[in-house]
Amino acid sequence: MPDQRTTVRVQLAERAYDIEIGTGILADAGQRVAAWTRATHAVVITDDQVLPILAAAVAESLDRAGIRADTLTVPPGETSKSVAVAESLWLRLAQLSADRKTVVVALGGGVVGDLAGFVAATYARGLRLVQVPTSLLAQVDSSVGGKVGINLPQAKNMVGHFWQPRGVLIDTQVLDSLPPREYRSGLAEVVKYGVILDADFFEYLEAHVPHLMQRDAAVLRHAVARCCRLKADVVEADEREETGLRAVLNYGHTFGHALEAVAGYGQLLHGEAVSIGMLCASRLAAALGRIEPALTDRQQRLLTALGLPVELPELPEDDLLRAMRGDKKVEHGRLRFVLPDRLGHVELVGDVAPELVRAALRG
Repeated sequence: MPDQRTTVRVQLAERAYDIEIGTGILADAGQRVAAWTRATHAVVITDDQVLPILAAAVAESLDRAGIRADTLTVPPGETSKSVAVAESLWLRLAQLSADRKTVVVALGGGVVGDLAGFVAATYARGLRLVQVPTSLLAQVDSSVGGKVGINLPQAKNMVGHFWQPRGVLIDTQVLDSLPPREYRSGLAEVVKYGVILDADFFEYLEAHVPHLMQRDAAVLRHAVARCCRLKADVVEADEREETGLRAVLNYGHTFGHALEAVAGYGQLLHGEAVSIGMLCASRLAAALGRIEPALTDRQQRLLTALGLPVELPELPEDDLLRAMRGDKKVEHGRLRFVLPDRLGHVELVGDVAPELVRAALRG
């Protein structure tokens, strides 16, 4: 059987790196970390759910590559993206005598990637980082592009940094072990890329719903690679969100982050909140005359077919509006949203009336 893998290059001058995508390639982790960093010491940061399944294999792979590995674990879930957990990891790194030749290997989903990346970016003024994402959401989105961070009680990802990894290793085979709810959550971010950047990819997803639900290896490799390429294109053009282009990746996230915060982190998975948030944003776009309601209906059909929630939970509107005003895209106190004007293209729209936002929440 030929080696079936894809390499996506993120071109960022001296910060350029490769994303390697394949099926059954986790055993290459040590070899890839060695090639990308030439490190002799690695600290693998993972969570309690990933550890028994994958962390031992990664540590053994690092050892075979001549890299001494220590493994640190954090509790699973969004609540680990906190100042307290970051501090505990800083202290453990100090106990392990980590220095600027140490590489941090983030092994886990989006929470681990964000948290471990933030710790790498801040300890000793910056340690090298390799992302090994184990959830679909992390593979197609959060592991790529260098955004790392932790939450405050008032807002998600409010403390963070842009810290590019030295490489990203994506083994789609690990998705076979994901619980169904977590796997479906990642599909929301996959759908997002079709809406914001690639109408043909959206149609591909519509045509391959059964394969996606069955976690077909070839379809997953294609979907993950396409999402990574689309995100890499955006990151290359606007690495630090200075031109507004990178903001398109936040489609559905202004609503979604508010839903996560008001419901209580962990009640809604990130992708579940984004699924609902995309439909809220699409309804808002229709209310502003940017799109026909049929585009919202089309998104809802695909999200429903993929087993994602599409109905807003019962939450106080005032609390949701307050949370949205804490979003990083707010400018001079005015709400701004990423909204479609056609399938495959979105724009950042400012000064949206709160009444229209409330209407979009109500459906």
